[in-house]
Amino acid sequence: MEVWPWLSAALLLLLLLVQLSRSAKFYAKISLYCALCFTVSIVAAATCLLRHGGRTVENMSIISWFVRSFKYLYGLRFEIKGRQGLEADRSCVIVSNHQSILDMMGLMEVLPDRCVQIAKRELLFMGPVGLIMYLGGVVFINRQRSRTAMNVLADVGERLAREKLKVWIYPEGTRNDNGDLLPFKKGAFYLAVQAQVPIVPVVYSSFSSFYNSKTKLFSSGTIKVEVLDAIPTSGLTVADVPRLVDTCFQAMRTSFFRISKTPLENGAPMGPDAQPAQ
Repeated sequence: MEVWPWLSAALLLLLLLVQLSRSAKFYAKISLYCALCFTVSIVAAATCLLRHGGRTVENMSIISWFVRSFKYLYGLRFEIKGRQGLEADRSCVIVSNHQSILDMMGLMEVLPDRCVQIAKRELLFMGPVGLIMYLGGVVFINRQRSRTAMNVLADVGERLAREKLKVWIYPEGTRNDNGDLLPFKKGAFYLAVQAQVPIVPVVYSSFSSFYNSKTKLFSSGTIKVEVLDAIPTSGLTVADVPRLVDTCFQAMRTSFFRISKTPLENGAPMGPDAQPAQ
């Protein structure tokens, strides 16, 4: 029995569904994204091993080069303001909002040199994706064991100045697409105070105008990125962390609403004084 006619018919049916069904188009794009991440991780891992021989933050420039190409396939554009704040020759803790699996593209678009990320330990076991993260120097923490996580962050704090690193953390702690920011966890701020390095907030506009997992929307669009002024921590102590968290949260939330194109919810636009739609 000939297989090719059946495969061709299945492919044509899939293409037709993608054209006619918004949900089919959404899942096709997500599947392609996952496949790209898997395939690129294998190629990038081999390149990193050949270039640097193992685990080093220098591998992030290779990984970034591969991932930045994804935006052309998905029709995404990035408008970046204040990039020089990330490129300053200093150690710092970078904090940004966290919306979806597409954040990786946004991260790699502006990732400065010698910058490591903090990620949950579960990602280490995601096959080639976990491998390439490991090779890129990503620091993995076990969120279920807070004492262990704090010890890991303490080690990172000691490395910051010694190795002239930058550290990228998502202080919300999880993905969030509710049209607002979640309350920040304090780990990134303790780290910055411990190392006496500035905090650099990075804000990505809402993806909701082109990506929404609830309504199965996934089209082309523009993402605005704003690097805010660095918040100094010199002379601060642990007692100052709550105020530091609030200062950073308010600045990022104000920027988020200002640069986002948020769809009208029940006839009224979302904003810093509005409640997110349920």
